[in-house]
Amino acid sequence: MFDLKPLSPKAVPRALEKAERYRLLNEPMEAESIAHDVLALDPANQKALIMLLLALTDQFAAGRGDTAEARALLPRLEDAYQRSYYAGIICERRAKAHYERSSPGSNFMAYDLFRQAMDWYEKAEALRPPGNDDALLRWNTCARILARDSDLRPEPQEDRVELPLE
Repeated sequence: MFDLKPLSPKAVPRALEKAERYRLLNEPMEAESIAHDVLALDPANQKALIMLLLALTDQFAAGRGDTAEARALLPRLEDAYQRSYYAGIICERRAKAHYERSSPGSNFMAYDLFRQAMDWYEKAEALRPPGNDDALLRWNTCARILARDSDLRPEPQEDRVELPLE
């Protein structure tokens, strides 16, 4: 429909700063667009990949943001710690989105996603660089949320319905 205008290579650092500012102003669609512009120029740009992942997950609470697109970015991250850490971020933010919805079964889905996030954060913790406790801090946040709200629990086995294949 429209031909997008390419970003100049010299503009990348400033564009990424602007994208970060948009995220802080709770304007993730703008940050997402900028990250796509940077990645069109430099597909391996690690800061832009992380920016895009965060901008997508910033939109989960509003019912937007593409989980599959966010997950597809993980293998493109060069650092194993970052792959695990940001996999945890995706799960945690999806969990929070389900938690806020309060629709039938969302508490069970949120619980499962918080636990998945915690598993990813434990993997990241084992790979973390010295002095970086970010994964531990996120794990603690998930643990506190689960401890604080008794509605967040695994789905009881007797409530699960197995649908026949045919």
